[in-house]
Amino acid sequence: MSVRQSLWRYSWFMTLALLVTTGVAQARAGLPDFTQLVEENGAAVVNISTTQKITRQKRPGLPHGMPEGIPEGPFGDLFRHFFGEGGPGAPGGEEEQFDAKSLGSGFIISSDGYVMTNHHVIKDATEILVRLSDRRELEAKLIGSDERSDIALLKIDAEDLPVVKIGDSDDLKVGEWVLAIGTPFGFDHSATQGIVSAKGRALPRENYVPFIQTDVAINPGNSGGPLFDLDGEVVGINSQIYSRTGGFMGLSFAIPINMAMNVAEQLKESGHVARGWLGVLIQDVNRDLAESFGMDKPRGALVAKVVPDSPAEKAGLKVGDIIVRFNGKPVVLSSDLPPLVGVTPVGKKVPVEILRNGKNKRLYVTLGELPEDEVALGGEGPKPAKAGRIKITVSDLTPEQRERLGIEDKGVLVTQVLAGPARKAGVRRGDVILMLNNVEVTSAEQFRELVDKLPAGKSVPLLVQRRGGPVFLALKIDADK
Repeated sequence: MSVRQSLWRYSWFMTLALLVTTGVAQARAGLPDFTQLVEENGAAVVNISTTQKITRQKRPGLPHGMPEGIPEGPFGDLFRHFFGEGGPGAPGGEEEQFDAKSLGSGFIISSDGYVMTNHHVIKDATEILVRLSDRRELEAKLIGSDERSDIALLKIDAEDLPVVKIGDSDDLKVGEWVLAIGTPFGFDHSATQGIVSAKGRALPRENYVPFIQTDVAINPGNSGGPLFDLDGEVVGINSQIYSRTGGFMGLSFAIPINMAMNVAEQLKESGHVARGWLGVLIQDVNRDLAESFGMDKPRGALVAKVVPDSPAEKAGLKVGDIIVRFNGKPVVLSSDLPPLVGVTPVGKKVPVEILRNGKNKRLYVTLGELPEDEVALGGEGPKPAKAGRIKITVSDLTPEQRERLGIEDKGVLVTQVLAGPARKAGVRRGDVILMLNNVEVTSAEQFRELVDKLPAGKSVPLLVQRRGGPVFLALKIDADK
């Protein structure tokens, strides 16, 4: 091989090596480096262990190798997830009391010892211990806890503690990198990363929290720990996972820090949380309902019931109104409304934009305070009347039924549903029909007359009341009927 060929080959290999090295460096440069974030914030993340007094019936027999009672330590949470508070085994007769221990996470928000965590981490605890990164264990005092938002505020007797930086969860964007630090299964200061999958996510039975959804690995013991953005600021509190196994399956949910700090401030000042209250029961607007209300596309929160003497009633809101904006913010899904109302100060007067009979209207409502408890159905009645076009039979309500259902002077009881438009719409036997095509139903005979006048080939709104509360359905009679 000539000298020229050798030099050319050497030059080619060096160029290739440089390109590969540059490519790797660029690839690494495009990925986040969490090392500094963990170093700067890890000390402000704490482990929280609790003790609860559990009373249960003695178990006469347990499966082979299964411990008596709920196991202590980091696996207690997961054990309770599968077997409940009493653990496995057949129920017995005598009662016994024992201590159940569980673990969670938290983070220090002030150098004088205020710690934030989840309500469910410390619920019913008789003792709360906070373990710091320097391995000190301090007993915590519960300042306040709020079940609706799943936030708890603790206080430990210490000074000059490391603290986290609080960010702005409103500025968080879908696709942004985030990092969680916590104690999954008792493994202290475990860091896991992922991205924001969605914002404003509503979960069943969680009306007042617009959750941040991520794909960060969260497991039992992570609850109450912080969710950081790349600036090292806390943007959420890890709270829940969606799982069919009890462990992480790619869906985790965090409480936005803006909401959490508002709750913490109220807990610190008064020990409880006051939320705005509108006084309506709402539901989503689907495609059929949108058509029945003359809308070009589904949006907003459909008012299915207005609570008597509520702020909504005083402001003039009516059943069948569709709330599309609240206090200047859009309501795209019905789940958007409760958090907007909840964070609005009690007594504040705010604009509410609605669609009523296809026309835009603005009302002003002065919010009340959300009551502690937020209402039922059944029966059979006389005077049956058939509404042949929609294939159901209804009857007038008796005075006893009206008293039991809390319905004064309207509604008819569905006593039979045959195959036809009503069944397709979702009407069930036992429903009470309150309104048809935006007209209140007052009697079985009047309802039959309303049905006779319904247009064919067009969806119309039908309001029924059932055990879950009032709900709108979209009723459509085929054009050839």
